[in-house]
Amino acid sequence: MDRSTYPTPHNTAVGGDFAETVLMPGDPQRSEYIAKTFLKNPVLVNNVRSIQGYTGLYKGRKVSVMASGMGIPTMAIYSHELFNFYGVKNIIRVGSTGSIQADLKLGDIVMAMGASTDSAYGQQFGIGTCSGIASFPLIEKASEIARKSGEKVTIGNLYSSDTFYMQDPSIYDRLRAMNILCIDMETYGLYVNAARAGKQALTLLTVSDNIVTGGHMSTEERKSSFSRMITLALETAISV
Repeated sequence: MDRSTYPTPHNTAVGGDFAETVLMPGDPQRSEYIAKTFLKNPVLVNNVRSIQGYTGLYKGRKVSVMASGMGIPTMAIYSHELFNFYGVKNIIRVGSTGSIQADLKLGDIVMAMGASTDSAYGQQFGIGTCSGIASFPLIEKASEIARKSGEKVTIGNLYSSDTFYMQDPSIYDRLRAMNILCIDMETYGLYVNAARAGKQALTLLTVSDNIVTGGHMSTEERKSSFSRMITLALETAISV
């Protein structure tokens, strides 16, 4: 790593502050929660714009967690800097999602194999529509860990949108017809950046809302259900 690149415009950490694997929730408060709840001796290594990044130990292994903010543009900034300037090899996104399939229940965990999008982010690479695909070694390892622990995980495609308040609700019907499982706002940017950098990425999401049934989790339900997803992500992090 070229130490002259530190700090970056969005990160005050220096070389060695981040582990090779970073968990990335969207919410900075969730980053703090994960670090202080699941990691031993977490140290705050970045707090630019309150995008909190911590490094600590999980079962004796060095693991980092840092927020990505909301949307593809912010995920793209932070994952690019981690991959290209800080020597990070793996990023595992952990977050919530809205399901567009009736049979995906609240609290279910989704592993994103691919990410379709309405974003133009990938067009900058000059190859037309750039596919957002998870890294197979991370899918394989996380799936193996889930099976051994008895954790049910649904694997499939999601839709990363630049739009939270969609004005045309018929989009959900069209996505459902293509067997899209759920919607988020970050995964596509992460997957494209990982491919461009020759690194690995995976998204794990907990269903917090169901657009079909109208169901949604309470605050307490989110906390307990997300713990299962975070544990799966951490077990994957120390196994790669």
